[in-house]
Amino acid sequence: MSQDYYFLLMPGFSAIGFISALEPLRVANRFRGELYRWHVLSADGGAVLASNGMSVNADAALEPLKKGATLMVVAGFEPLQFATPALEHWLRRLDHDGVTLGAIDTGACVLAEAGLLDGHRLTLHWEAIDAFKESYPHLSVTQELFEIDRRRITCAGGTASIDLMLDLIAQAHGPELAIQVSEQFVLGRIRPRKDHQRMQIATRYGINNKKLVQVIGEMEQHTEPPLSTLALADAIKVTRRQLERLFRLHLNDTPSNFYLGLRLEKARQLLRQSNMSVLEVSIACGFESPSYFTRSYRARFSKCPREDRRREVV
Repeated sequence: MSQDYYFLLMPGFSAIGFISALEPLRVANRFRGELYRWHVLSADGGAVLASNGMSVNADAALEPLKKGATLMVVAGFEPLQFATPALEHWLRRLDHDGVTLGAIDTGACVLAEAGLLDGHRLTLHWEAIDAFKESYPHLSVTQELFEIDRRRITCAGGTASIDLMLDLIAQAHGPELAIQVSEQFVLGRIRPRKDHQRMQIATRYGINNKKLVQVIGEMEQHTEPPLSTLALADAIKVTRRQLERLFRLHLNDTPSNFYLGLRLEKARQLLRQSNMSVLEVSIACGFESPSYFTRSYRARFSKCPREDRRREVV
């Protein structure tokens, strides 16, 4: 019996997240016959524009789905802009009817707003995690590529959608088929769920000093309130002067300026991924005053925070 997957595309959805989830199903069918059927849905049954401008025609609007089907909500930036009460009611009805509910990229925001992720582990695109935690502090968010928790499936999006679908294919039809499918995509390996979404700190910054990697990790974990330079030095068991020398030698920067950059990048993500006010963002990123936050933001990004609400989707 074929398994049905439904993809609800939200306006501005991530095309790579959607295609990366769909293609493994197609290739699995190529090897084993009609294992899967897929259907594209939109709120009104019409075509939906992806973030890259690509238009995808929908097969249907919101409709009842059979028990045993899987629905994946695929979104990008501003997913809640189109999360109407009618859509949330429909999602809750599907859950009541025994449909497995999933989300790709920021689709988890839609499920969370409908109250459908309470008590479940979940993940979403790393860039949206901080804003999500601010909006839904009671939910259990991980940094994994994907999470499968009972009748909830969430995925970071991007190419992680491939890894998710390969895992689901392996569970349903065996690892041999998953390997066959992965080889069609010229993948060197199938990433497990616990792989982190982002590159390791050493790779991201092109450094191999363990102390420096450790202290950057401390900075990333403590943006509000930020730690003092002395506290950072103590955390990795070096003197303040040694810490400053490490940053100067490997990054041509000072610890305080590098730390400020991390906090400003987080602020930019919150501005673009949430409805938090500028004041709320400044507090969440450890700035003592909105005026200092605005000056620092303008100095780094050449625009003030209020001007940087423009959304850019990957």
